[in-house]
Amino acid sequence: MKSPSMRGQALTDLHTRIRRGLQIALLTAVILPACTREDPSATAKPYDAKVSEEAKPAITNRVDIPASVRQNLGMTFAKVESRPVAATLRLPGAFELPPTAMREYRAPLAGRVELKVSESGVVNVGDTLYELDAPDWRTLAEEIAATEAKVASMGPLREAHRVHEASLGRKVELWKARLVQLEEIRAAGGGNAREMNEAQATLVATEAELADVMEKDAALDAEQKMAEAMLRGLRARREAIARAAGGEVSAAGTLVVRAVEPAVVASIHAPNGALVEQGADVVETVRGEAIRFRARTLQSDLLRIQDGAKVRVVAATGLDRGGSATPLDGTLRLAPIADASSRTAEVLVELDPAQVANATWDRAGVAASVEITLAGGTNELAIPTAAVVRDGTALVIFRRDPANPDKVIRMDADLGVSDGRWTVIQSGVKAGDEIVVGGNYQLMLATSGSAPKGGHFHSDGTYHEGED
Repeated sequence: MKSPSMRGQALTDLHTRIRRGLQIALLTAVILPACTREDPSATAKPYDAKVSEEAKPAITNRVDIPASVRQNLGMTFAKVESRPVAATLRLPGAFELPPTAMREYRAPLAGRVELKVSESGVVNVGDTLYELDAPDWRTLAEEIAATEAKVASMGPLREAHRVHEASLGRKVELWKARLVQLEEIRAAGGGNAREMNEAQATLVATEAELADVMEKDAALDAEQKMAEAMLRGLRARREAIARAAGGEVSAAGTLVVRAVEPAVVASIHAPNGALVEQGADVVETVRGEAIRFRARTLQSDLLRIQDGAKVRVVAATGLDRGGSATPLDGTLRLAPIADASSRTAEVLVELDPAQVANATWDRAGVAASVEITLAGGTNELAIPTAAVVRDGTALVIFRRDPANPDKVIRMDADLGVSDGRWTVIQSGVKAGDEIVVGGNYQLMLATSGSAPKGGHFHSDGTYHEGED
């Protein structure tokens, strides 16, 4: 006969089992309607711990991924490609602008700036960047006008002096002839000494006046040449200022600075209406299609790569979602000087301007990688390394079902060598198959520990085993 304490313990165990059974039945009643299409008013089946093996879902490694699920999970795919993975050298780097792709529009004179563009705006040849109201520009214009007037007035003045000089020259010749006549009369025994003296005095005075006129004409000639030289210098200064600014003079007398090449306004260094000093940087433009790519390689790799080799620049994994960032073709250039302290050497990639203009992901400062195919490599089937996810000790991938695009198949990954971005896959796929890249981690979590069981995602992204 059991003691009272034993009977009490038995009753406690019985109550515990009953309470657990009720809790499980309650959970079953709540969960099953969310995963089935049955009438919500249907009564949940009582919990039975001894469910027969025949009642379990059919064994499968496929998971439903309808369009709503793919959208909610941000699911992306990449195709299996034939690539020389083992013979690919990948170097990280970034895009940059060469000095020839940038242009500064500095203030040629001190003055007040009136901006006509905004940052990131596109400008074409001849578009106005800003106007500069510069006092020195107005002063220069006034000096040019005054010098032009002076040079213009020198012509008539020189002509009047030349007429006067010619007249005095004729007068001198006449008095010389008169003296000759007086000498002949005196030699014949006639003449007047006083008349002779007056003629000589007049000749001397006329010659002195002629000499004075000739001297003044020489001074005028020198003055005219100096004025003309000054005018050429002022005009040259005006042309140099306008040419340096790529501008012209407006009707209001301000200096109009215009773009000299198609570009994008990268930065503006002066607020509208600001007073700037001569030489101040006001507007900077860049030509985005002129970018190049710079990376570093180990000095030990210099024997494996060649200057002038054809390469590809590919976007970083985080940027290239779904393979939307098209690789850019380019030509490899080795820098002439290496870095002894880091044992590295710089490499530059000259990109195809047409491809750069059509691409949307390349910008100066954006990180990317250059892929260099080494000699002697062979092509093998490969998938993006990002498509491989670890589940415990196993590496798995998810291949899109060729027969049903709304399903994916979980597979153990039979992998080979990797270059960091692509990994050789040795079995289970063929070229052109689609492999899940974005959203593969969620698929792994949903199927972890139950790879042979089928399941489905709801439109909100939650996963459940079995069929709807």
